[in-house]
Amino acid sequence: MNLPKRYIIAAVTVFTVTLFFGCESNFKEVQKINFSEFVPGSDADTVNIKYTDSGLITGVLKSPKMLDYSNLDFPFTEFPIGIDVTLYDKKQKRTFIVSNYAVSYKLTGIIDLQGKVKITSETGQMLETEQLYFDQKNEWFYTERKFKLTDAKGVSYGQGIDFSKDFKVINSQRVTGEFESDEKL
Repeated sequence: MNLPKRYIIAAVTVFTVTLFFGCESNFKEVQKINFSEFVPGSDADTVNIKYTDSGLITGVLKSPKMLDYSNLDFPFTEFPIGIDVTLYDKKQKRTFIVSNYAVSYKLTGIIDLQGKVKITSETGQMLETEQLYFDQKNEWFYTERKFKLTDAKGVSYGQGIDFSKDFKVINSQRVTGEFESDEKL
């Protein structure tokens, strides 16, 4: 039995189209298997967290929104609308921190503060910058961004600074401005 060529081509075409559309839904299912959604494990609105150590408050964190990604391999907590933090030292002196956005990385203990970051000590020292990191373990702030530091000695500007949370130790780079110095020349 010899079929004309056009019947063979039509049959092969129908078979190929059927195979193609039949496998498409399976291919989409395989793609979904390899896709994992990047969603928080939990979220909270209007957060007010108090941190304590031996019965003393060491910090208070307030934020309108918190997203917790502790369900990931590299867990972190995000504060997409900003934070307002008050840190207390052992003598209960306060340091105030405000930023438009923050991310706290659980494994490293580093907090990344971004967007109009402002830190003020109880004694009136104030630092302003666009991004600042806080090492929670060592209680140390640092940035390579431009900053403005205001204290009783004056106002200074620079790029790159690191300092203790109580502003007692300050190491700044590329500094300009007017300020008094305790050093004698």
